[in-house]
Amino acid sequence: MLRFTGNPAALRQDALASLVVFLVALPLCVGVAVASGVPAELGLITGIVGGLVVGCLPGSSLQVSGPAAGLTVLVFEAVREFGLGMLGAIVLASGMLQIGLGLLRFGRWFRAISVSVVQGMLAGIGLVLVFGQLYTMAGVKQPGSGPEKVFGTAGLVGEIAAGGTALTSFAVGLGTIAVLVGWQRLPAKARLVPAPLAAVALATAATAIGGLDVASVQVHGLVEAIQPPAAGDLASLGSVAVIGTVLGFALIASAESLFSAAAVDRMHDGPRTHYDKELVAQGIGNTLCGALGALPMTAVIVRSSANVQAGAKTKASRILHGLWLLLFAALLPAAIGIIPLAALAGVLVHAGCKLIPVKELLALWRGHRGEFAILATTAVAILATSMFEGVVLGLVLAVAKSAWETSHVHVEIRELTGGRIVVTLSGNATFLRLPRILQTLEALPKGRPIELDLTGVRHLDHACRAALETWAARHDATGTEPVRMTGYAGTDDGAAVPARAAG
Repeated sequence: MLRFTGNPAALRQDALASLVVFLVALPLCVGVAVASGVPAELGLITGIVGGLVVGCLPGSSLQVSGPAAGLTVLVFEAVREFGLGMLGAIVLASGMLQIGLGLLRFGRWFRAISVSVVQGMLAGIGLVLVFGQLYTMAGVKQPGSGPEKVFGTAGLVGEIAAGGTALTSFAVGLGTIAVLVGWQRLPAKARLVPAPLAAVALATAATAIGGLDVASVQVHGLVEAIQPPAAGDLASLGSVAVIGTVLGFALIASAESLFSAAAVDRMHDGPRTHYDKELVAQGIGNTLCGALGALPMTAVIVRSSANVQAGAKTKASRILHGLWLLLFAALLPAAIGIIPLAALAGVLVHAGCKLIPVKELLALWRGHRGEFAILATTAVAILATSMFEGVVLGLVLAVAKSAWETSHVHVEIRELTGGRIVVTLSGNATFLRLPRILQTLEALPKGRPIELDLTGVRHLDHACRAALETWAARHDATGTEPVRMTGYAGTDDGAAVPARAAG
């Protein structure tokens, strides 16, 4: 529940911060909607719900929710495959799943996802955004799949070089990107206006003054854009393909929101985020967005960081930003219709580039090649296939890498007087290291007494234990002194490895 502070100065600061967040959110809400292949108003509806509804709920005090570039690719694929009518049903189901996960206290477990997978996910989204929005910048219809977008850039360059509308539109997009890149070099007073708003406003003004023939955003009205899911759409939620999309929406939106919360907590000294409550809040927001047929929402780091940097103190700032979005969409809808699509595409190309963690890539390549491989594989898989498949592949690789690294085992061989051989195992003896262990044991002389010392083994899984006992039985069958196993009782099922008496 929202509690206004009694400090007028703090409330005034929250009001000013809300205006900054509103100016950042406005072009992003519209741009994400257009890039997702849905009416621009649906992005504004999600931003309004993120402010007025999620802004009042417990969880995080200062992070701001709305439509995010991170889900653009998934939404575009869902709309293309199932149609715009199904979007609301999918978002509604995803929101209900998020609520369930939050009530079951799964929020904290999202923090256990490998950082390399998350960075790979963001990098993959960034690549898809960049390659896809380059076509929109030129006013050309973008190909359907990631590989087609990549390999089609040669033809796109040729079309732009040929001049005409494509060149004009692309120039508007490039100008937008140039403003975004150069805005941070301006004096502090000029930077009071958020870069995305300034870039889009300047591109819109240049297009209008120059009379440029560039496509603009299509606007039909906020109320007309609301399309609750029909009964047939809700009935289609049982199909396997739709269930996979729902899981993808819920898991990626939850992960992005909670990672954003962790980042925002590091930016301020106020109350920390309660992850389970934040997950429920995001679920409520998405359930309502689904009921309205709007885009899915996440907590967005760009708006959240702008909120903190603008000096916000309470939830009032994010609630008020939702109110400003509502008033703008209701009172000035025509202002959205003059925005060039190329300018919004330029904003998203810039956002996509920022999602690619170039600095982290260099650091990982130097110090952690395995993590680099996970990040790169996840990103390329998302570009080549889909968001869900790429993230699943990244998670599988992260788990496999972790299992391999934690299953270290050391094998030491010593020869005692009298010809006895002592083989000492230490560490974690699992099936992943079994080939190495068996290769060492099978190379031992057949006619010598052997003692297998397992005192230093911390974990011995069933496959490894069975293989050791089979090897010992084969060695015993040669007629020599039976293998003696000693020192380990901590098997995976709690049973002890029986010690074998010598002779």
